[in-house]
Amino acid sequence: MENTEIIIALAQRVTDNVEKVIIGKRREVQMTLIALLCEGHLLIEDVPGVGKTMLARSIARSIGCSFRRLQFTPDMLPSDVTGVSVFNQKTLEFEFRPGPIMAQIVLADEINRATPKTQSALLEAMEERQITVDGVTYPMEAPFLVLATQNPIEYEGTFPLPEAQIDRFMMRLSLGYPLPADEMRILESQRERHPVQDVTQVVTAAELLTAQAAVKQIYADDLIKEYIVDLANATRRHPDVYLGVSPRGSLALFKTSRAYAALQGRNYVIPDDVKALLETTFAHRLIISPSARIKNVEARAIVEQIAGAVPVPGMRAKVTK
Repeated sequence: MENTEIIIALAQRVTDNVEKVIIGKRREVQMTLIALLCEGHLLIEDVPGVGKTMLARSIARSIGCSFRRLQFTPDMLPSDVTGVSVFNQKTLEFEFRPGPIMAQIVLADEINRATPKTQSALLEAMEERQITVDGVTYPMEAPFLVLATQNPIEYEGTFPLPEAQIDRFMMRLSLGYPLPADEMRILESQRERHPVQDVTQVVTAAELLTAQAAVKQIYADDLIKEYIVDLANATRRHPDVYLGVSPRGSLALFKTSRAYAALQGRNYVIPDDVKALLETTFAHRLIISPSARIKNVEARAIVEQIAGAVPVPGMRAKVTK
C-alpha cells in the first residue's frame, strides 16, 4: 500500500469508531488524529460537558493503547504525575513506582487547575518523550500523546499555562456545542448506556506507528517550507503580537500539513493544507501585546489577517532523477 492509503485506511477506521461516541464532530476527531499521526500533543479548550474526556477515551480504546486520566487540582504535586521512588524494606533498595504519565495516551483534565510547579512535570515528557525521577531517566512508550483540557470561562482556582507549556502543544482546538439534530442523536444514543462502553479496538499500536512513519514520507516542496517560515515570521513582526510563533510552531505546521495532505488523498502538500492547519497550530502560541488586549484583539483574528497578507507561493514539479 502507498503511504496515503495506509494513513487514510487507519484514519477512516478510527474516525468511524470514535464517531459512535462523539457525534457531529468529524473535523475535530480528524484534527485529533492528525496530532496523533504527527506524534504531537493536543490542547482542547472548551466549556464543560461537550465531550472532551470521551474523545480521549474513545481514541485510546480505538487504538488499543494504554490510557490514564489525570485530574489536575491545585494541591497536586509533580510526583503525582511522574511517579515516585519508594524504599523497599525487603530488598533494601528504592523502587520506582511510575505515575500516570507513563501511559501511551494521557488525558490531563483541567490542566490549568494545577500549579505551575506541577504543570512543569509534563514539560520533559511532552518534548523529550522521557521523565527523570531522582536522577534516573525513564523513556515513554510509543506512541505517546497528551490530550489536555481546560475551561476558558472559569478563572476561580486556575493558573494560566506558561508559554513553555503552551508551546509544547502541537495543536489547540474546541469541540463546541453540537447542532440540535446531533444533540438529539446524543440523547438517543445514551438512552440505556454510554456508547463509549461499546467502542472496541480497530487498529493496533504497531499500525499507528506505521502510519506515523508514512506521514513523514509525504512530500513538501521547498516553496511550501518557505511559505510556512514566512507565516511564522509574519507573526513575529505583527504590531499586535508581543511574542510570535517559535520554530517549534513552524515545525508543528509543517508536520500537520503533511498529515492533512495525506488525509485528502495526496502524497504532496499544497498551500491550502497549510492554511487549513494555520489557526489550530499558531493561534494558541501568540502572546498578544498589552495594548492589543485592551482593544480585545484576538489571536484568531491576527492569524486570519496574516493568512491573507502573506503571498501564497506557486508550485513547481518535483524533479525525479
